[in-house]
Amino acid sequence: VYRGSVKDFQGFDANQDAEALYNAMKGFGSDKEAILDLITSRSNKQRVEICQAYKSLYGKDLIADLKYELTGKFERLIVSLMRPPAYGDAKEIKDAISGVGTDEKCLIEILASRTNQEIHDLVAAYKDAYERDLEADIVGDTSGHFKKMLVVLLQGAREEDDVVSEDLVAQDAKDLLEAGELKWGTDEAQFIYILGRRSRQHLRLVFDEYLKIAGKPIERSIRGELSGDFEKLMLAVVKCIRSTAEYFAERLYKAMKGLGTRDNTLIRIMVSRSEIDMLDIREVFRTKYEKSLYNMIKEDTSGEYKKALLKLCGGDDDAAGEFFPEAAQVAYRMWELSAVKVELRGTVQPAGDFNDDGDAQVLRKAMKGLGTDEGAIIEVVTKRSNAQRQEILKAYKAHYGRDLMADLKSELSGSLAKLILGLMLTPAQYDAKQLRKAVEGAGTDESVLIEIMATRNNQEIRAINEAYQEAYHKSLEDDLSSDTSGHFKRILVSLALGNRDEGPENVTQAHEDAKKLADVSSNDSSDSLETRFLSILCTRSYPHLRRVFQEFIKMTNHDVEHAIKKRMSGDVRDAFVAIVRSVKNKPAFFADKLYKSMKGAGTDERTLTRIMISRSEIDLFNIRGEFIDLFDKSLHHMIEKDTSGDYRKALLVLCGGED
Repeated sequence: VYRGSVKDFQGFDANQDAEALYNAMKGFGSDKEAILDLITSRSNKQRVEICQAYKSLYGKDLIADLKYELTGKFERLIVSLMRPPAYGDAKEIKDAISGVGTDEKCLIEILASRTNQEIHDLVAAYKDAYERDLEADIVGDTSGHFKKMLVVLLQGAREEDDVVSEDLVAQDAKDLLEAGELKWGTDEAQFIYILGRRSRQHLRLVFDEYLKIAGKPIERSIRGELSGDFEKLMLAVVKCIRSTAEYFAERLYKAMKGLGTRDNTLIRIMVSRSEIDMLDIREVFRTKYEKSLYNMIKEDTSGEYKKALLKLCGGDDDAAGEFFPEAAQVAYRMWELSAVKVELRGTVQPAGDFNDDGDAQVLRKAMKGLGTDEGAIIEVVTKRSNAQRQEILKAYKAHYGRDLMADLKSELSGSLAKLILGLMLTPAQYDAKQLRKAVEGAGTDESVLIEIMATRNNQEIRAINEAYQEAYHKSLEDDLSSDTSGHFKRILVSLALGNRDEGPENVTQAHEDAKKLADVSSNDSSDSLETRFLSILCTRSYPHLRRVFQEFIKMTNHDVEHAIKKRMSGDVRDAFVAIVRSVKNKPAFFADKLYKSMKGAGTDERTLTRIMISRSEIDLFNIRGEFIDLFDKSLHHMIEKDTSGDYRKALLVLCGGED
């Protein structure tokens, strides 16, 4: 099935188009609108014929005339569209290695994503256009393992057999693990051989097997074992093996997000994928970034350049409001990966040489007399487990007859005080306090209610209920009921019971549950859409729900999260989405919340503090891994950049390391 956005123009006449372009450029000025309308609505093969017809009719070079008449980014885009794909790639690589410095990102993008045939065509086009050997030029401009992998990719010799040997899959996964995670140093040659030669189908299965035996995705191991441009190249290869459309969707998003636009990247991808998989890229983009590629281009570019890019894009998926097969496949793959059990690890471990009385003395000394030694307080509190902190509280009272919490409260202030005092509470006490703050006073902080209630397990919920009753002399359920309403209240009350099933998946039941979630035809008010979602999302076990979500994708070609967003609104939508994301990948859910708490102007310190405290002994190490996978920057780096002073010092200790 053709998945490009640009197709052959019906009723095509090369001579007529050549004449139209000549007329658009003759005289004073040029008709840019006519040029972009014509060129973006013809296929590349037809554009090549127009170039030939132009030369026959007028004895002139069409590309040279377009360069003369047009300027800037618009000129680069239109001229790029006139070149055959292989010659376009050859020009991009020549520009990447010419002059001072090398554009490694361009080399990586092209060589990691092209098929064997496309690589062969590129090598031939480079030779024809520049009378030079592409491999020799790349060898002369790069070095080390990065150079070696580029040379392997340049051979265009990746295996193409769809028949896969299970034994070889297992052996390759084992060899990769032994070449990296289980080896002192790294055997880069093994990574190069397997990732550079094996077929795409084979490697997808290798990646699945690697996740099972290593307990982490291959991407995370590559980040830990490799470095520099070689690391970036290998990550790009893995991403393209998994889904070329997803790789290019991510590249396009990064080209436009934040201040400024990477126009060279934007032009290169929009031109090179317009007749291959632009529809797939659009679909994945819409699913992954919750906005259409069309709208992002519209907001980030201007003038004729914008108009031409939008024509290449081919449509606005926000307006269509649909979900498509390629996006469903990406979502289904993510569900399958989430079902693999990964060991959860916190970043705060019990201190090995723990002495509660000694720590109590250090804290007392840090707060006695004029001034406070915040560094000493941070050193003790952030490097002890919660159970050890409870022992310190008792020792402090026994030794000095004073309340440590009260002393800390009087000596510390601001964000640091909230962080240190939060660490001194038990997890259940801390969650109870956060929930109480969310419901007391004017207004309700629904986001806090959702975050805590949607992510805690039965045991944690029951402990929160007890802590809440003890601290505030009323039940959590009563406070939630009096402060919320409608379906949102029913969701929270259901979660507050802490009665979620804890058994394994039931495949037959999962299919029936998926059918209930997918049914939009029911007119029975007692069986509303929200009621059906509540009865399943708030009560079924996590393993079972993962199976339900997989069945839902098979049944509807939709991801359940997309369906929730399309069919619901407000707090109900947000609560169900949080449950789905928590079931799918809880560390990724918290990584996303941490990123949003620090991105842009200002920092949401309440969210940052709450998550760093509550996850520090559960899965903060896993959250760090998801953070760098999702946002290409470490949690440690972002905290360091976005916070300051003693608050930053304490957060960085809890973070537990730079990735």
